[in-house]
Amino acid sequence: QIAARVQTGISLAEQGFTKEIIPAYYSVKEAVFPFNKFPSVDPILGPEMKSTGEVMGIGDTFAEAYAKAQSGAGSQIPTSGKAFVSVRDFDKDDVVIVAKELVDLGFELVATRGTAAKLSAVGISVTTVNKATEGRPHIVDMIKNREIALVINTTEGERAIKDSAAIRRSAETNRVYYTTTLAAANAICMALRFGEERQVRRLQDLHKELV
Repeated sequence: QIAARVQTGISLAEQGFTKEIIPAYYSVKEAVFPFNKFPSVDPILGPEMKSTGEVMGIGDTFAEAYAKAQSGAGSQIPTSGKAFVSVRDFDKDDVVIVAKELVDLGFELVATRGTAAKLSAVGISVTTVNKATEGRPHIVDMIKNREIALVINTTEGERAIKDSAAIRRSAETNRVYYTTTLAAANAICMALRFGEERQVRRLQDLHKELV
């Protein structure tokens, strides 16, 4: 409706558009990836395009919008169970906040040695598990045995990315919810805090609010 009123060759001021339109709601767009069809491919994101489509969630808060976007993309955020946490050195200070949130939400934490040491140092209860390269039993075994509900794994560097590829592939194959960024991990906690309530909105009604 707004787009239909915009005309080319005429300034925005002449058309009455002199102020930024800020919606009273939040919109979160999520990409849909076909990694489940390519089990041998490392599902880590890079600069190349890998998505096959997009969905969008809309809500009164970012948490509601994010939760809806995940649901629309076919990704069900777990609400309990064991959460595996393994992050790069750059994220080790910030992961403490996420870890505390997960424990408060009812999750049990499992982490590789470096991350576990950081969490233990600040008093967070965590179980140490081997990386796939450190001997069995290791984290990939736990994922395949359906012992892990959530995976938070950030990494950098060619060697580290290669070593952790098996974690991401196993999570994808076994339909375990995972994220490779700390920003998404924080968003997951916010969505879980929001809960199950969902309000369905008509796009027509949302556009009327902007006029």
